[in-house]
Amino acid sequence: MASSPPKSKSSPNEPRSLLRILGIFEAIARTREGVTLAELSAALDAPKSSLLLILRPLVAHKYLAHSSGRYELGPSIFQLSAEVLASAGTTQIMRPYMEELAERSNESVYLSVIDKEAKLVTYVDGIESRQPIRYSAPIGTTRPLYGSAAGKALLAFQEPTWCQNYLKNVKLKPLAAKFPITKSELQKELDEIRISRIALNLGSLVSGASGIAAPIVKADGTATHALLVVAPSERLKEAIPQLRTIIAEVAASASQTLAHMPGN
Repeated sequence: MASSPPKSKSSPNEPRSLLRILGIFEAIARTREGVTLAELSAALDAPKSSLLLILRPLVAHKYLAHSSGRYELGPSIFQLSAEVLASAGTTQIMRPYMEELAERSNESVYLSVIDKEAKLVTYVDGIESRQPIRYSAPIGTTRPLYGSAAGKALLAFQEPTWCQNYLKNVKLKPLAAKFPITKSELQKELDEIRISRIALNLGSLVSGASGIAAPIVKADGTATHALLVVAPSERLKEAIPQLRTIIAEVAASASQTLAHMPGN
């Protein structure tokens, strides 16, 4: 049985048929096996006869498919979805996930992108924490891939050949007045990130600031963008268990959205 979409009171000016169409798509999208007319009627609290008047043209125009008594999403709605996603840039599409992450973490959040030419990670969007003591960096800030949480999250999800060439040629420099890590240590960390999909930087790049990042993984298993939470080191270290769960959940949702974008 399909789960019911959240019901909200419609205003007198909202056309009922439009709301029912949206409700139909929401109800069907929540299940993989499709829904029956009876299930839709119960989920939307609408008469079967009224729903049939809407369902028939949606099936005729291939926005829905009807087989064995069950309604599923059709090819036309998938094509429309692809066109909508294609019309918006990745930064715009990822903004709601950044807002969710900022709300749940209560810390500064950045969307980062890999620059494979310069071998850097760049902050392309950000939301500053509302806390009086917080981490802040201007949009356009760049960091070395090997030294930042977002950089390591992205580095771990590049094509194996590119990553191997990077490790072979990169010159690891001291960060935040600390000794540089070795290439073998970095390789081990990247292997762990590929499994956990979580990268950490505990004060090794900017003194007093730490970050946790997760890649936004595309359909081919690589990543060009990562979500990053940055905060004063002491506060972030205490919150790592909770932040691991939060950023993993948000990044997984963002990855699902990105995977449906054309070319991804």
